[in-house]
Amino acid sequence: QVHMVESGGGLVQAGGSLRLSCAFSGRAFSTYHMGWFRQAPGKEREFVAAISWSGDNTYYADSVKGRFTISRDNVRNTVNLQMNSLKPEDTAVYYCAAVNWAVGQTPTRDSGFHYWGQGTQVTVSS
Repeated sequence: QVHMVESGGGLVQAGGSLRLSCAFSGRAFSTYHMGWFRQAPGKEREFVAAISWSGDNTYYADSVKGRFTISRDNVRNTVNLQMNSLKPEDTAVYYCAAVNWAVGQTPTRDSGFHYWGQGTQVTVSS
């Protein structure tokens, strides 16, 4: 069974940076598309970024494009989210998600992912 654990969340001032990591175990990491989602209080979970199983293709929400970078290490079985120029509206619980490459195209909706981590809190103060 797939198991994922996020880390790297915390409190940061607006304009600062954080790097989230997601440790993947239980299956062959290199055969999974990976994604990051976030959920702010009182709001629905939303897509942040995704990366294909090979790392060749990346996708971003318009709200984070140019500020966030998703990457993966298929040796260390981790997917990372580098977040720069953080804004108070980036405050949310951030979740790592995974789905096997058998689904085809890398999904960008939460319904397209089958496995989820427990989340890590990111708080950006103004």
